[in-house]
Amino acid sequence: MKRELNDRYLRSLEAPKEQRLEVSDTKCAGLRFRLTPQGRATWVYEKRIKGGPKRKFTLGTWPKPVSLSDARALAWEIQAEAARGFDRVEDKKLQQERKKVEDAKMLTCRSVLDAYSELHLSTLRTGEERQRQITQSLGGLIDVPIIEVKRKDIQAAIDRKAQSGARPYANRIRAALLAFFNWAFVRGYIDEPIATGIAKATKETSRDRVLSIDECKQVYDATFEMGDVWGPFFRILILTGQRRGEIAKLRWQEIQLEKQLIVKPGSETKNKKAHQTHLSSAAFEEFQSLKAKGARGDFVFSFDGKNPVANPSHAKARLDGLLGEDFEKWRIHDIRTALATALAETGQPEGIVDRILNHSAVGSAPSAVARVYNKAEMLPQRAAALDRWAEMVTGEEVTVVDFPNALGAEQ
Repeated sequence: MKRELNDRYLRSLEAPKEQRLEVSDTKCAGLRFRLTPQGRATWVYEKRIKGGPKRKFTLGTWPKPVSLSDARALAWEIQAEAARGFDRVEDKKLQQERKKVEDAKMLTCRSVLDAYSELHLSTLRTGEERQRQITQSLGGLIDVPIIEVKRKDIQAAIDRKAQSGARPYANRIRAALLAFFNWAFVRGYIDEPIATGIAKATKETSRDRVLSIDECKQVYDATFEMGDVWGPFFRILILTGQRRGEIAKLRWQEIQLEKQLIVKPGSETKNKKAHQTHLSSAAFEEFQSLKAKGARGDFVFSFDGKNPVANPSHAKARLDGLLGEDFEKWRIHDIRTALATALAETGQPEGIVDRILNHSAVGSAPSAVARVYNKAEMLPQRAAALDRWAEMVTGEEVTVVDFPNALGAEQ
C-alpha cells in the first residue's frame, strides 16, 4: 500500500490480526511504515548506494522516539549520503573493525594469558606451572600489548634460559610459549603465529645414566640420616618406583595398610588412571613407623600437617652431600629407571614393569588392539616384582604376599 502519510492517518491504523501491515510513503520514496499484529510500529527506509548495493535501514519506532517528520528527515539524510556513495552499513563495519584493532592494542600479554589460563590451562594438571613458566620467561614483556611482541622477543626469552645453563628446561619454555602464542593467533589476539619456527635451545637425547643396585643401596642407606620426613620419603620413592610428585602428595586415605597397598585415584596420577602399588615388607614397615609416630593431617609427608612436602630437589642436595663427591651425578627420576632396568634384567616382562611405573605402555604393548582391550592389571606379578626389588635394594629377604585387587578388577 502506498500513500502520503500523515499523523492522523497513522493514528487511525489498527493492528492487523495476522500478517504485518506495511504502508509506503509517497512523499519520501523508500520510506515505509510497518505495524505488526502485536501493535509494534516501526520505520524502515530502503535505498541503493551509488555504485553499491541496496541497503535497508531500520530508523526506529513510532511515535517515539521517531515521529513521521523525524523518519522523513533521517531518510532524506541517508538519501543524500547514498547519492555521494557513502554506505552507512559498510562504515559501521569499518568502525567496528577499527575498534577491535584499538582494543587489541590495549590487550597486554598478561590479560591474554589470563584468558588462556581460564579457557585452556585450567583444564591441565600442570596448568599452574605452565602459567608460571610463561609469566617468568616473558619478564617485562608480560605487561606489553601482545600485538607488539615480536618473534625475536620470544627467541630471546628462550635463549636467556639456555644461557643460564638450563638448556633442557629452555626447551620446556619454548613449548609453553609456542602453545600460548599459537592459541593467541587462533583466537585473533595477534595477526600471525609469531612463535612458529622458534629454534630449540638444545637437541635433547635420552639419558644413559642408570643407577646400579649398589648405588641404589648407597642412596637407600644414606636416607636414614635425612630425618623423619625426607628420609621415609626417599625410601618410599626407592621401594615403590613411583613418581616423586605423586609420593610427595600422598595422603593417608590412599594407603591401605591392611592390604599392603597404595591406591591412587586417577585425579592424582599423571596419566589420569587409577593406580595400585604393592607395599613390600620394607615399604609397609615405613608406613607403620610413620603411623606409630602420630600421623598429622591428611598428607603422609608433611612438616606442618597441612601441606605436602615441597622442593624435593633441595632435600636431594642434602642427600648428595651424604653420598659424597665420588658419587656420580644423578637425578631423582633415575630411581625409576634403575627399578625398571633391574627388574628387566631379572627377567620381568616389560608389561609388568610398565604397570608398576603406571606407564601407558607403547613399546612393550604387543599391538594397538592389546593397548585398547587388554585391561589385565597383573597385580600378583607386580607384587612379586616389587618384593624382589626391595630385596635387591635393602639386602633383606622378603616374603612375597598375595596382592589383593582393591579396585575390583578381575584377575
